[in-house]
Amino acid sequence: MAYVVLDTGFGRGERFAAARGEGRGLHYIAVLADLPPAHTIAAADLRAAWPTAVPGLHRIVLDDGRTTLDLLLGDIDTGIGELSARVDEFHVPAPLASPRALGKLAVPDALLAACDGDDGWRRALRAAGFSWPDNDGTPGWLHARYTSRKPQPPRRPAPVRTAIVIGAGVAGSAACERLCARGWDVTLIERHAEPATEASGNRAGIFMPLLSRDDNIPTRLTRAAYLYAMRTWQRLGGLAPDGVPMLGAQCGVLQLARDSQHAVLQREVVAQWRYPDEFVRWLDDNAASALLGAATPHGAWLFGQGGWANPASICRAMLAACGARLRRIFHAEALRLERRDEAWHVVGADGGVIASAAHVIVANGAGAMTLAQTAPLPLYTMRGQVTHLERERFAGPALVVCREAYMTPAVDGIVSVGATYDKDDERALRPASQAENLARAREILGAGRVPADLPLQGRVGLRCMAPDRLPLVGALPDYTAAGQPERLRDVTRHPGLHTLLGYASRGLIWAPLAAELLACQLEDAPLPLEASLATALDPARFLLKERKRHPAAGSVAIPPKP
Repeated sequence: MAYVVLDTGFGRGERFAAARGEGRGLHYIAVLADLPPAHTIAAADLRAAWPTAVPGLHRIVLDDGRTTLDLLLGDIDTGIGELSARVDEFHVPAPLASPRALGKLAVPDALLAACDGDDGWRRALRAAGFSWPDNDGTPGWLHARYTSRKPQPPRRPAPVRTAIVIGAGVAGSAACERLCARGWDVTLIERHAEPATEASGNRAGIFMPLLSRDDNIPTRLTRAAYLYAMRTWQRLGGLAPDGVPMLGAQCGVLQLARDSQHAVLQREVVAQWRYPDEFVRWLDDNAASALLGAATPHGAWLFGQGGWANPASICRAMLAACGARLRRIFHAEALRLERRDEAWHVVGADGGVIASAAHVIVANGAGAMTLAQTAPLPLYTMRGQVTHLERERFAGPALVVCREAYMTPAVDGIVSVGATYDKDDERALRPASQAENLARAREILGAGRVPADLPLQGRVGLRCMAPDRLPLVGALPDYTAAGQPERLRDVTRHPGLHTLLGYASRGLIWAPLAAELLACQLEDAPLPLEASLATALDPARFLLKERKRHPAAGSVAIPPKP
C-alpha cells in the first residue's frame, strides 16, 4: 500500500521531491488553484510528463509505477471535497475555508503540518479531529495528528489479485495493463484470434476533447480521459508514424463550426474558459481555411495535441507491457459466468471451464449483452460504417478534420471517413452508408475534392453504448437482488464482478482512464477522478434511477433498452 500525502501548496514541488526521494511507494496528491509552469520543475522526467493547465485531476505515474502524482487544479476547498482517498500525511500551508474535509480523508494517526492561524482556524482543525501539543517548537506551524474516535470507513482487506478479463479490445487490453502493473495475475479471454478485432478494429481512431459552455460532466470526463490517454501512450513509448511501438500521430484535430451560430459558441467557449493554446485555439474562417486547404466559412477549433491512432497497435502495446503476468486465451468465447467457492468461473461453448479467478472484468462490448449477469444493463449498439479512400484517388488532409463526420490523414495509403450512426447491426458494407460518408466529406472539402466513382471499401463496427453515452465502470449491480436502494453505495453488487463497457465512439481515449479507475477501486487506492465524475460512471446508476421511478417493481426492475 502506497503512502498517501495530500498537499495544498505544491510550490515548485520541493516537498514532493523530498518524499519521492525516500524510495517507498508514494501517492502524492496536490490540490492547486494554479499549475506551476513546467520549466520550474527540477526533475526531468516529471517536467516531461507535466500536464496541460486545464481544470481537473491529472495523474502522472513515475518510477516504474512506484510513485504517483495527482495534480488537482481548481478551487482548493472544492477539490479536497472531491477526493476519494485515505491520507497518511497532510501539508496545509494556508488556511482552508473548512478543514472538516481533511478529517474525512485521514487515516488514524495521520500527520498534519498546517499553518498556524487564529483561534477560529485552530478550533476548526480540532473539530476536524486533529490535536497537537500546546507548544511544538515550530513558530508559524502546527504539527498535529488525527486522533478523532469518530467512526471511519475501514480499509478494505487487500484483494485476491487474480482476474479474468473478457475481451481484448481497447477496454480489456487497458484493464490487463493496469492490473498487471499492480502485481495481479490476469487471464485474458478473447473469442477471436487477435486483439482489437471488433469495435476496436478500425484502421484509425481519432482522439480529441469535448468542449461545452457550462463545462458539464461529459465535458469534464472526456477532457480527463483524453489527457490521461495521451500520458499513458507516452509512458508506453509514444505514438509514431512507423507504428513503433504504437501507430499514430498528434497531427492536430480541426473541428469545423457547423454554421455561424456554432462559430460564435466555439469562440465564446475558448474565451470563457481561457484554455491554453496547446489545448485548443479558435481559428477564424481565414485561418481555418488555410490550415484545411479548402474554404470553410465559419472557423474552427484546433486541438493541437489531438490526432489519430491505430487501436490495434495500442492494444498490442498495452498487452506487451503486461509481461509474464498475463495469460492469453484466444479463440475462446465466454458464454456463461458461474460463481462457486468464492471464485468466478468462465464457461465456454463446450460447457467446460475456460478459466477461474477471484474477479471477472467484462470488457467485451456488445458481447456483454448475452451474459446473464450483464444482460440487464441498458446497453445497445449502433452500427458505424467507415469509408476507406485510397490516397492515389483522394487527396486527404494533413490533419484530422471533423464536423458531422471525421476524416483522417492517410494511414498506410488509406484515408478513413466516417462513421455512420445506424440503428441496425448489419455487418456488410452498404452503398447508402458510403454515400452518406462521401456527402459529409464533400461538405468538409468541397465537391471537387471528392470523386464520385469511388469503390465500396471500408469497415463496419458495432459501438456499444449506454443511454447517457457515458461508460459503465465498476462493480456490477445485481438486478435480481431485492430492495429499494436510495444511494449508489446501497446497491447490491455481484461480488468480484466488474464492467468496462459502453465506450461508444470514444473507446480509444476512455480505455486507459476507465481501467485505472477500476484498478484503483479494486485496490482501495486514491481514485484518478473527482468523486462526482467517478459516480457518473457507476454501472448501478441506471438501476438506481429505475427503482426510484418504479419502487414497487423491486428486484424485477430492468432498465428498458433504448
